[in-house]
Amino acid sequence: MTDLLAHLKAKRTEAGLTQGELAERVGVSRKTINTVENGVFVPSTVLALKLAAALGTTVEALFELPPGEG
Repeated sequence: MTDLLAHLKAKRTEAGLTQGELAERVGVSRKTINTVENGVFVPSTVLALKLAAALGTTVEALFELPPGEG
């Protein structure tokens, strides 16, 4: 499985949101946000798009493949 570099925590913090607040906005649990931020869970395309929209950014700004895997 390919690792995914997540910048979600930085963007969420920059937006002034807690994990719980972001989770509520996108319709998932706080634990889901936590596992995405910690690289335990790779979000679906739909969830990635919802996260980007909730944070006013792009999916590419939130997630990227490690160097050499793209």
